[in-house]
Amino acid sequence: MVCYGWAVDASIVDTHLLDPHSLAGQLGVSLEAVQLAHQVELIDLHVDSFIPYRLYGYDWFERHRSGPLGRLFVGHVDVPRALEGGLSGAMWSITTNPFRTARGRWRTFVRNLHRLRAIFDRSGGKLMLVRSYGEYIAARKKGAIASMIAIQGGHALEAAPNGVASIPDEAVVRVTLVHLTSSAVGVTSVPTSILCRHKGLTDRGRELVRQLDAARCFVDLAHIHPKGFWDAVEEHDRSLPLIVTHTGVSGVKPHWRNLDDTQVRAIADSGGTIGIIFHPGFLRAPGAARDRTVIIDHMQHVIDTVGEDHVSIGSDFDGAIIPSKDLASAGAYPRLVQSMLDRGWETARIEKVLGANFLRVFKMMRP
Repeated sequence: MVCYGWAVDASIVDTHLLDPHSLAGQLGVSLEAVQLAHQVELIDLHVDSFIPYRLYGYDWFERHRSGPLGRLFVGHVDVPRALEGGLSGAMWSITTNPFRTARGRWRTFVRNLHRLRAIFDRSGGKLMLVRSYGEYIAARKKGAIASMIAIQGGHALEAAPNGVASIPDEAVVRVTLVHLTSSAVGVTSVPTSILCRHKGLTDRGRELVRQLDAARCFVDLAHIHPKGFWDAVEEHDRSLPLIVTHTGVSGVKPHWRNLDDTQVRAIADSGGTIGIIFHPGFLRAPGAARDRTVIIDHMQHVIDTVGEDHVSIGSDFDGAIIPSKDLASAGAYPRLVQSMLDRGWETARIEKVLGANFLRVFKMMRP
């Protein structure tokens, strides 16, 4: 098998795939969409499957039809469906519990880091930890899903003895500065932030940005209040790319969770990329279709604003989202590709959005 210009060991991948014609029929898409999903790099910048694993022992290696509540909230990703859908790489997030003490958050993170790495280790080569672009290529040559680790909520590191440098083995490639609650780092974009007097990054938050830059670890500006966003841009090393891994854009749907055009341009100016989330509640403008095409609407707006080199996929699968019925699991990524083809996008653009844009940014940050 040839993928993204290198030869891939098909022993892991092919045995887990349906015949492409059968898969196309099952998904109701063209053979071209299935082939594209499997022939180019398809990288999801934000997958939260560690949440259901922590909550109730969700088995990543068993094929699931859906979660306990259908497609609501969790149960979107398992390894068999991810392989069928063409997933090449993913950032698996460790989400911080804000109700623990600072020391408790750090101890829990270290424990969860070992638990997540243990999942990769027992995958039989289907998932491989990667910490750099070079390791990404090595994992893909072996046919594995290149698996990167991220922290959702930088206050996990508040009590770390040496901050970001305390993370074992440089295993984390990205930190989302804040999540759904305000913290010692800064203020969330959630509407309750109106109760916070100061909306920007704290001194501790600015120091976290500097530490992440020093460790060449992505600063992720999803979830952050606009004031904190601009504080982070100001503090950030301008030679390194910024990313927003799972968001929509206000140019299509004004929403507290989405980026405005000035923020989109700031990410592009840094050389970074923006992952578009799969949750229609953040994406669907009045009168828009109730399906996966709203994701393409947001991707197209980013392209129209800053060009096609700065948009990616950031589903937030298993992160308490409710995806549309036609994109309810990782097995359905080819349907998103079909929507790109239906918009008349050329193969080169599709390849960039599916994975090449992130790979360019990853190579800049960690060759």
